[in-house]
Amino acid sequence: MTPTEEYIHRLQTLKEGDLGMLRKLAGRDLDDSLVAFDLFAGLWWPLRAKSDKTPRREVAWLVAKLYAYRPLPQSAGVSLAGQLGKLRIADAKAADRRRRRFDGLLALPLNQIEPALRWAIALLASNDGNLDWVRLTNELSRWEREKTRIEWAEQFLQMKQ
Repeated sequence: MTPTEEYIHRLQTLKEGDLGMLRKLAGRDLDDSLVAFDLFAGLWWPLRAKSDKTPRREVAWLVAKLYAYRPLPQSAGVSLAGQLGKLRIADAKAADRRRRRFDGLLALPLNQIEPALRWAIALLASNDGNLDWVRLTNELSRWEREKTRIEWAEQFLQMKQ
């Protein structure tokens, strides 16, 4: 099991109370709450101590909050961008709004992307979606690379799966 897979597995085993605490910390920095810091440190630090391939702290914290927000089932190979692109929206105006919001998401730096990702995950959840959390974590770890954003755009447009 890779460090990222192990991290996601740890998130999936959190109790509802811990998930609720993480949900309350949406949009906040890790250092804003001692309780949150302790919870996160218990999840992340043992993995980081074993391997430097563990997702970096900022990405791991973001994914923990997103998972707590909507713990979609883990489904290997299912990309967030691809799922958003496949959603059927009958109303042309709503489909255009979704495309514009997705375009806006692609333009955001990692430290500002949480609200846009919450929107995307909520949209998937409302359509009984699932997600490859490991893949999302790995992609967010490379978010600063233009190639990652281009791949998301292609997945959204269903040029690649």
